[in-house]
Amino acid sequence: MDHNSQKAKELSKLGILVAIGIVFGDIGTSPLYVMKTILKANPAFDTDYILGAVSCIIWTLTLQTTLKYVLIALRADNKGEGGILALYTLVRKRGKRWFSILAIIGASTLVADGVITPAITVTSAIEGLHVISPEVPIVPIVLTIITAIFFIQRFGTGSIGRYFGPFMLVWFMLLGGLGIVHAVQEPIIFKALNPYYAIRLLLQNPSWFMVLGAVFLCTTGAEALYSDLGHCGRKNITAGWTIVKTMLILNYMGQGAHIIGHSMTYSSPVNPFYAVMPHWMVVPGIIMATGAAIIASQALISGCFTIFSEAVHLDFWPMLRFKYPSADKGQIYIPVINGLLFVLCIITVLLFQSSAHMEAAYGLAITMTMLITTIMLSAYLSQRRQPRWVVGTFLSVFLAIEGLFLAANITKIAHGGWYTLLLATIFGLIMFIWNRARTIRRSYLRFVKLEPYFDVISAIKNDETIPKYATNLVYVRQSNHEMMVEDKLIYSIVNKQPKRADHYWLVHFQNVDSPKTLDYTCHELIPDTLFAINIRIGFMVNPLMNLYLRQIVEDLIAENRFDIRSGYPSLRQRNIPGDFRFIVIHRIYYPSTVVSSIDNLLLHLFAIIKHIGVGDEQALGLDTSTVTIEKVPLIVNTQYRQHIVRRKE
Repeated sequence: MDHNSQKAKELSKLGILVAIGIVFGDIGTSPLYVMKTILKANPAFDTDYILGAVSCIIWTLTLQTTLKYVLIALRADNKGEGGILALYTLVRKRGKRWFSILAIIGASTLVADGVITPAITVTSAIEGLHVISPEVPIVPIVLTIITAIFFIQRFGTGSIGRYFGPFMLVWFMLLGGLGIVHAVQEPIIFKALNPYYAIRLLLQNPSWFMVLGAVFLCTTGAEALYSDLGHCGRKNITAGWTIVKTMLILNYMGQGAHIIGHSMTYSSPVNPFYAVMPHWMVVPGIIMATGAAIIASQALISGCFTIFSEAVHLDFWPMLRFKYPSADKGQIYIPVINGLLFVLCIITVLLFQSSAHMEAAYGLAITMTMLITTIMLSAYLSQRRQPRWVVGTFLSVFLAIEGLFLAANITKIAHGGWYTLLLATIFGLIMFIWNRARTIRRSYLRFVKLEPYFDVISAIKNDETIPKYATNLVYVRQSNHEMMVEDKLIYSIVNKQPKRADHYWLVHFQNVDSPKTLDYTCHELIPDTLFAINIRIGFMVNPLMNLYLRQIVEDLIAENRFDIRSGYPSLRQRNIPGDFRFIVIHRIYYPSTVVSSIDNLLLHLFAIIKHIGVGDEQALGLDTSTVTIEKVPLIVNTQYRQHIVRRKE
């Protein structure tokens, strides 16, 4: 971690400002559409309905966001990293297979929510232009802004990211200021602070489920808040939330007060967010709302990049090509995911056309993510030896709350919820198939002891009748034990065109649960000939073998344990470094070698899904000019092999 990143995580005014700019964009733009959706849920509203709805918002933000996420979930960190997959790495140590299924569902529903959030926030902001002129074409403007948001991802946000915090702070001050101005004009709205009005609304209103479905939109950004833990640190997020929550509640109360005082003007579909603004402020308000929506979208897109990065290293997704456009901030950019999210966002806008229609699709997927987070958090609390009554109370309370929200959001399926469920199902199936097929493939690997081959490897090195393949020959070792290797690796060195080299390097990447671990051990198995390297790598670190191997070799040279000079005498005399060649073994699956029909299907689908990602050589950061791909069968099955017999002449 660089100095600036560490400084941003320490509790300070700067850290709080960074948190306000990065963490709260999603939840901070919810006032754009929440009250409008609540009015749509009950067009024949009255004062009691508004008081109850605002009270529901206040206590949802208090119980769901403040209590569950800010006070509890933020403490469930993996070396400072948060989010559904970081939480999974903490609880999977208990060895329960179903945790991986929960993690896959949680991650896929979170990504599905990440698709629709930029669309609804930008659309809601731009729809403010209808206050000025109902004829303004909204969709083309939204598509232009979304295109620009995704286009600039490749360049990173390092140069403009420093302005996110101040801008969002002004945004939240605007929300709170507009809210308090109208709240004091209708003091009755302060009754909404009493949870009695929320309970009364839910008990007496026959359409309570539609109200809850609308209210839930105020807390959809809570899961993203947890996922951004690693960027800003728990203390800064907690401090920032006290400011943000105050401003949000004031704005919701202000919108509610304005509705109560001007109920007759809401017979038409007016957005209360813009209605509370004086006419002269509408245009600046639209500009501010659009800026906040862009920042919120940027944060969610970056969050999706992080999720896919973690998914790759947890064996939930094919290998991807990562870029770092803002290396000073550690920002990740994944071109194929950026393109995928862009296309899906465009489809979302074209499919739903307006924020009112998008609201029907919004919230269902993220409710499922929250339920899974609750289950995993309870497992984490149990793992931390918390009293059973504490774990039981936490689990029962939040399962009840989120169960009610899920029941309310299920009604959205026919009106657009099917869209996010479809996206989540597609992402989830890909993750499940990839994870399960990788497990199956590993089960078919055959390992042999390396020591019996020491003599033959040394003999090949000294056999000048065999053309020299390279000065340094590098393989990726699959086994966790340095004295065990897969049989195909030995076959490559000894049998398949014997490969003579001065040095053989067997490199193994060992995935560990700590997110940013990156260290190595190096053992010389055959003096000056065979080296076994074990690199421990966290789930947020990329396996760039070319880079790490160069650093390891430099360490060995500094310790006088290795001579980098070429093995060719004419080059060695002139101190020219030796070449490195890499062998990547591709294990090809043949259907006839597998007996199980389920395994057969999963491995077939694995071969199709693999095209989403990049090859091993690209994922390892290797120069393709120095890489040789060797294709070998994944399974050699002799059970059904036919035998030819000699015919008598």
